[in-house]
Amino acid sequence: MKRIFHRLARYNQLALRYSTQFMEYLQTRFVTPRARIVFMQSIVIWLASFLVGIVAVVYARMFAWAEWGCLYWFEHYPKLAFLIFPLFFTLAWWFVNRFAPSARGSGIPQLMAAVDLANAQDKRFVGYFLSLKVMAIKIISSLLLVFGGGASGREGPTLQIAGSVFKVVQDWLPKDWPHVSERIMLMTGGAAGLSAAFNTPLGGIVFVVEELSKVHIARFRNFVFTGVIIAGMTAQWLNGSYLYLGFPKTAGGDVKVFALTMLIAILTGLAGVVFTKMVYQFTRVRERFFGRNSFVWYVAFLGLLSASLAYFVSPNAMGSGKEVMEHLLFEPDKTIDIATVAVRFLAPGISFSSGAAAGIFAPSLATGASIGGWIAQWFDLSNGAFNLLVLAGMTAFLSSVTRSPFTAAILVLEMTDRHSVIFYLMLAAMLGYLSAYFLEKQGIYDKFKLDYLKKVADMKNAK
Repeated sequence: MKRIFHRLARYNQLALRYSTQFMEYLQTRFVTPRARIVFMQSIVIWLASFLVGIVAVVYARMFAWAEWGCLYWFEHYPKLAFLIFPLFFTLAWWFVNRFAPSARGSGIPQLMAAVDLANAQDKRFVGYFLSLKVMAIKIISSLLLVFGGGASGREGPTLQIAGSVFKVVQDWLPKDWPHVSERIMLMTGGAAGLSAAFNTPLGGIVFVVEELSKVHIARFRNFVFTGVIIAGMTAQWLNGSYLYLGFPKTAGGDVKVFALTMLIAILTGLAGVVFTKMVYQFTRVRERFFGRNSFVWYVAFLGLLSASLAYFVSPNAMGSGKEVMEHLLFEPDKTIDIATVAVRFLAPGISFSSGAAAGIFAPSLATGASIGGWIAQWFDLSNGAFNLLVLAGMTAFLSSVTRSPFTAAILVLEMTDRHSVIFYLMLAAMLGYLSAYFLEKQGIYDKFKLDYLKKVADMKNAK
């Protein structure tokens, strides 16, 4: 027995010695200084992406509560809209104007501007667009606006919030920690934010390639992939596996449906240009007709205007418009009146131009869905064909507004898991983009990004 134990101890010592030597060999052979640096940089991406997933889920739940609260008080006390709308519009604007002017609007143009500024010369201005303060004000202002009846989404703000998380994590690293390029960090943050907001990982990757990236993606593809995966899986871990819009029944393959898809894509693409011009011009009214001190009255007037749309025209003027999309895709009664189309077209522009934090991503999808559904209801179509035309309207309108056709097609595809109609969605995205580009070269995000870059240039000249 002693001999057996002696041999076992001997074998254990030999195994320990050889395994140690083997690990030392692996470390010297494969764990190079470059590998250590990449691993330490990856830890930063993993941590920031995990935090983005948590923040995105918490923000989404708070946003849902704000939307529910708005519907509750409007259903029970609709006449209060003429008091609550102006009050909360003004509060949402005041928080932004007082504490973080760069938190106004969607958040995507700010992230795009920050990516452009993430160089050695202008790096100090990135913090103007992305910081803890901007993130907090973005959340507070958008929640106030939605509770007060604003037509806004949370997806655009989530991207600026995600960029802020990545920026703060990088700023808090020790000086001797290997830093990732700030531009790569911000682009990865945008992809992670979109992935967590919509549960659309492919959409996040495509968005980086199409909107944010000015360099070859091979330089940072691993960071983007891991950022999207970790943020998305964290959101799924907290929320469970879900689709933003569920599984609508779709049907294609008919010449009639194909022709209607093209018609709706072109019309919604043209409508997207009008929408972009309206939103951009609304934001210019203050500069032309209102002084700084009287802007509060302009914001209150916008609140009254939104209240009038909700009270006299249609309650669908409030919120992100997700209920409109779900009604058209899943309810047996798929009719939609022109009043709903009108308020979903006008209300987001009014809310966006208030100067509060207001997303335009989801409202654009709702506007495209309402236009597509309104046209489709005039034809004798099956349930699946009707749903396909609604999705085509969503895709084309978003492509027209953002000028990101690949992102629009992939997002709608991932939101609904309708791979069988992917070519219809791609066709709608392409026609929406081309019809818009024919009239206007720039999308809404590009317009506002240029405005923010001009603001930074003024700040540099002032110094």
